[in-house]
Amino acid sequence: MPVHEHPAEMLRRLIQFDTTNPPGREAACVGYINELLIAAGFETTLLDRDPERPNLIARLAGEGSGPPLLLYGHVDVVTTAGQVWQHPPFEGRLVDGFVWGRGALDMKGGVAMLLSAFLRARSESLRPAGDVVLAILSDEEANGDHGARFLVEHHAGLFDGIRYAIGEFGGFTMPVGGRMFYPIQVAEKQICGLKATIRGPGGHGALPMRGGAMPSLGRVIGELDRHHLPVRVTPVARQMIEAIAGALRPPLSLILRSLLSPRRADGVLALLGERGRMFSPLLRNTVNATIVRGGEKINVIPSEIVLEMDGRLLPGCGPDEVIAELRPILGDGIELAELNVARQNPGPASPDMGMFDLLAGILRDADPAGIPVPYLMPGATDGRFFSRLGIQTYGFLPMRLPEGMNFSRLVHAADERIPAEAVEFGTRAILEALGRFGRSY
Repeated sequence: MPVHEHPAEMLRRLIQFDTTNPPGREAACVGYINELLIAAGFETTLLDRDPERPNLIARLAGEGSGPPLLLYGHVDVVTTAGQVWQHPPFEGRLVDGFVWGRGALDMKGGVAMLLSAFLRARSESLRPAGDVVLAILSDEEANGDHGARFLVEHHAGLFDGIRYAIGEFGGFTMPVGGRMFYPIQVAEKQICGLKATIRGPGGHGALPMRGGAMPSLGRVIGELDRHHLPVRVTPVARQMIEAIAGALRPPLSLILRSLLSPRRADGVLALLGERGRMFSPLLRNTVNATIVRGGEKINVIPSEIVLEMDGRLLPGCGPDEVIAELRPILGDGIELAELNVARQNPGPASPDMGMFDLLAGILRDADPAGIPVPYLMPGATDGRFFSRLGIQTYGFLPMRLPEGMNFSRLVHAADERIPAEAVEFGTRAILEALGRFGRSY
């Protein structure tokens, strides 16, 4: 039986390619996908800045009565260094109904869904209303320079006429208050890397030193750990919270609606405990210290230390705003000229919701008890690059997960895994989207 009839088996094979980024080296994995597509009769195009890091494009011809649709996903994965796994992360083992391995969730599981649906559409002679463009990408887990950014900046014509895309994340089950929700990603936060230079008196390591750069660094990191940035309620977060609250009964519905009050939100988040961890990054810009560079010799007290921070901005916010929010927290320890933006990838300020109802309807049909809601992704995806071409990405990789399985806790973590049945569930939902898109329902 063709491998696309068993998407979980396809996923197992994809996991077995070690595409840890850096360095990536996605060529063998992309080559495997290319072979599947060519065997199914597709013409494919490989495009790259580096032969070891190619991107693949294939097209399924539609009837010409509707607009084209983009499906895209990345095959690179994050490191497993320092993690302890129950099963080897690059063997793709099927154990107790789960496919285990790095990328099972982010996002080789999603690639298996998209690719299986794309191949099934061909084998079942499905003629979508418009063409379907499949893009298999490298380098999402770094900066996209070899992947989506490269395609958008150098091969934009491949995406002419495309307004909507399906990619990561969204569509997974999310239980709240006894109800089951399916968040469909319609927006994402923006990457904003920050760099702080901390200076102080240097000297010999054998002599006591007080008030130097090292103590200042400790204070800055401590302040970042103790304080949250201010609450901001964006339109997407408001839509999501109101949709969830509207499906629940008091008092939980009232508690959730209180998140929409910047004055009350922090107290409500504390009251929600673990569930509050999911809502908190959707209501504020976030900044985490991630890299420290300083010191050259053990016997020399450094006079300069560079602290790099991972900032994630809400839609519509800019770097100047997050720096202004940081200033009261960091105090006078860093001069304004020494807190700079290292890299920013802005995204759209507001989403185009034109495809939401179609995707929500597919999930309602698949699970009548489920409630689709719009979702603001706390991280960033390749959607930020495709948005430059006017393409709205929907995170729609539906997964029906077992009770107690915390999706966000497993992404990028040890023992990343996905139920084999969830991969099939997502494949069917995406195939249904290919058939419905561009038609009246």
